[in-house]
Amino acid sequence: QVQLVESGGGLVQPGGSLRLSCVASGSIFGIYGMRWYRQAPGKQRELVATITAGGTTTFADSVRGRFTISRDNAKNTVYLRMNSLTPEDTAVYFCNGDITTGLGSPITYWGQGTQVTVSS
Repeated sequence: QVQLVESGGGLVQPGGSLRLSCVASGSIFGIYGMRWYRQAPGKQRELVATITAGGTTTFADSVRGRFTISRDNAKNTVYLRMNSLTPEDTAVYFCNGDITTGLGSPITYWGQGTQVTVSS
């Protein structure tokens, strides 16, 4: 019914920048809160950033000031702009969103992830 697909990951040098995109498709009635998570090898999944339907954002302490989350509701897309990247940012990045397919309560859907590797 609903799919979220991330893109934009890749290999970047320390200090570089990257923009991730996540596009939702399917029988979507409404999209509410959206989030970016990441999971590095041997570490727990970490909430990176959130954005509400109204555009209010939050960030993890580890990325605050370097990352920006935004959304384009007309395109059913959420973005994560990552600046001043360090090797500690290396992880698989996942998006999720609270989505309704009708008039019921929203369900949280997850994308499959995109790999970000920060290395010289």
